[in-house]
Amino acid sequence: MNYLQINGGNKLNGSVRISGAKNAALPLLASTILSKNPLTIKNVPNVKDINTLLKLLSNLGSTFTFSDNKVIINSSTITSTMANYDIVKTMRASILTLGPLLSAFGHCEISLPGGCAIGQRPIDLHLKALELMGAEIEIKQGYVVAKAKKGLKGANIVFDKITVTGSENIIMAAALAKGETKIVNVAKEPEVIQLCQVLQDAGVQISGVGSNELVINGTDREKLDMKDFSVIPDRIEAGTYLCAGAITNSKITVLDIIPEHLEAVFNKLEDMGFSLKIHENSVILEPAQKIEARSIVTSEYPGFPTDMQAQFMALMTQANGVSIVEERLFENRFMHVSELQRMGASIMLRGSSATVQGKIQLYGADVMATDLRASSALILAGLIAKGTTKIHRIYHLDRGYENLEKKFKDLGVDIIRLDE
Repeated sequence: MNYLQINGGNKLNGSVRISGAKNAALPLLASTILSKNPLTIKNVPNVKDINTLLKLLSNLGSTFTFSDNKVIINSSTITSTMANYDIVKTMRASILTLGPLLSAFGHCEISLPGGCAIGQRPIDLHLKALELMGAEIEIKQGYVVAKAKKGLKGANIVFDKITVTGSENIIMAAALAKGETKIVNVAKEPEVIQLCQVLQDAGVQISGVGSNELVINGTDREKLDMKDFSVIPDRIEAGTYLCAGAITNSKITVLDIIPEHLEAVFNKLEDMGFSLKIHENSVILEPAQKIEARSIVTSEYPGFPTDMQAQFMALMTQANGVSIVEERLFENRFMHVSELQRMGASIMLRGSSATVQGKIQLYGADVMATDLRASSALILAGLIAKGTTKIHRIYHLDRGYENLEKKFKDLGVDIIRLDE
């Protein structure tokens, strides 16, 4: 098993290019189940989660090649509709095959998902919506067994709460359903919007894209003629590197972004005292004269993203004064706090909020990654810690950050991957 070793104290400089968004690429790869033709997907990040889903699609019968961030995939060759536990247990996003498999083939068996440990993310909203569309669903021996012998049919679906993967699953299911599906309280994340746009380009009639209410006219099981496309940039990766520049109070340039996807992050950084020069597809972060303590509350897009909460908490240890973080989406997303405390951070937890006292000198220590974004927060803390930080269980990082060590090294970080 690998770990990362960081010697802190260096200022950063230079630029970093952002990879394609893992959270966009995953549903887009799953959507190829709906396609009757091969297609090419560009700007796909070469990270563990992507390779896991490609392996799952291959087990179902898809054929693909993946090199230079380009996937050429043919899912018209699928012969199996069973996603087994051995793959699904490692990644929750495997559940994204449920909607398209059921819609395209009228039956599927998907193992109940595993993945990271940031809290309960039940799939009951997915299943309830599919039942409204005519599916018969049972849970048998750890598998979701779903049938729709005559195909799925359009329905009115109101999500009790906003769910990104639930929205994506039902959008894909509705694409091949018979008739009109109306989805209310749908997620508005850029990753959901791109999925809708790709399906629209394939001929699916979808209105309301970008709003919280979609109307989708399905093709009644006629598979789609999908067009080639490129995955949008990863807004969370971009935010992570911006926080790296911010926590070291350095000037860095972040390239290959869509600025409007990062407005909540930009606004908070500016509020904390940093200056941003925003261009068409890049941003320059300028150091702050004084890093100001501020508070954040996580919420669904376009609010402050929960996937940036841990990184900003690390940054808050270097702000002047008291900051408060309120986590409203996942109940276990403060697992990085105890590790930051091992490095000297002064953080007090109370329910779903954390109070961070700054400015605090952090010290290198052995710490353990607990989930994907918590791992990146520990890297950020290591950048300004006095001495050497060793981050263990970095397989979490490999799930979502491409070429992480190289990108940090190119910015001037003393970082190396070693064997335990």
